[in-house]
Amino acid sequence: MAERGLRVGVIGAGAMGRGIAQVAASAGHSVLLADANAGVAEQARAAVAKALDRDVEKKRRTRPEADQVLARIVDAGDVSGGYEAFRGCGLVIEAVVERLDVKQTLFSALEQVMTPEAVLATNTSSLSVAAIAGACARPGRVLGIHFFNPAPVMPLVEIVPAITTEPAVTDRVKSLITGWGKTTVVATDTPGFIVNRVARPFYGESLRQLEEGVADIATIDWAMRELGGFRMGPFELMDFIGNDVNYAVTQSVFESFFYDPRYTPALTQRRLVEAGLYGRKRDRGYYDYRDGAARPEPTRDEALGRAILDRTLAMLVNEAVDAVHRRVASPDDIETAMTRGVNYPRGLLAWGDAIGPATILHQLEALQEEYGEDRYRPSVLLRRRVRERRPLLS
Repeated sequence: MAERGLRVGVIGAGAMGRGIAQVAASAGHSVLLADANAGVAEQARAAVAKALDRDVEKKRRTRPEADQVLARIVDAGDVSGGYEAFRGCGLVIEAVVERLDVKQTLFSALEQVMTPEAVLATNTSSLSVAAIAGACARPGRVLGIHFFNPAPVMPLVEIVPAITTEPAVTDRVKSLITGWGKTTVVATDTPGFIVNRVARPFYGESLRQLEEGVADIATIDWAMRELGGFRMGPFELMDFIGNDVNYAVTQSVFESFFYDPRYTPALTQRRLVEAGLYGRKRDRGYYDYRDGAARPEPTRDEALGRAILDRTLAMLVNEAVDAVHRRVASPDDIETAMTRGVNYPRGLLAWGDAIGPATILHQLEALQEEYGEDRYRPSVLLRRRVRERRPLLS
């Protein structure tokens, strides 16, 4: 899969798909964009045109450069009869609905028209890459390329080989995406990969503290943002992502880990989703975004805020340590993923070292003793590091 002259196909022209198309076209590739719904690919192309206009206005690129990028994105037209138009693509990335059966059917159909050396990639954030590849006669050329939304802005891309992916394919794709100006990390094909796995306590433990009455939404967000240094508090971020999306990922990770209590979804979030309170896109979520709605004020009690932060941070550090222990990714890639993928103020392993691994362990043991729940069990690797007096980032 040579980068020069490579034609890239993108199937699924929603927000993620059109973002990926823009990234590939900006890197100089001819991009074929398709969507199962009539007219959506052309609408996506118009949305890319607006984004490029903003780039020109802000002097991030010249008008000729913007025009060239847009010209490289071509609407594949009606694909209801098949994907023959993608025969000349060396790489196809799907960004369709998060349903295993839909992705398997798509990849099986694509394989019928693409050359044997072409690569098929899924942008799934929570499904098994191996299961998607299992629908293909050549699973060795299938892997995950997980962009973050919005793809043109977010720097991180998780490269996720399945157990059947040929190592050479992983290496070539990683090199290609790095050449597109993205920061790449390699994750094993486990639920949530790196970011969506390690970040679960940021939401889950905040929701637990809300449900217990430790503090209200505004106070928890204040503590994590102002005392912890996170760009957004957990409830602000869930409203921004979409509570429907965040809950679906939590549910998927929980089920995929055989109902491990560390990933248990919260009833509060489920009720918001059931009520259609998805956050900013519906004008209501944890906060009310309608015109004239008052923003609740936090209780700026530093002792309370520190307790909220310490509890959530202990869970986050433990999850990062356990990801190292389970060989989800290298320690360096885990640190990179959390700082570049979700803009954490520092890597969680380094943060745990700054706090002290023994302190993190003591916090978790105290929580586990108090609640009697396996949710708070310390990672085996955390215990080892404390016993051996070694840093977590080593």
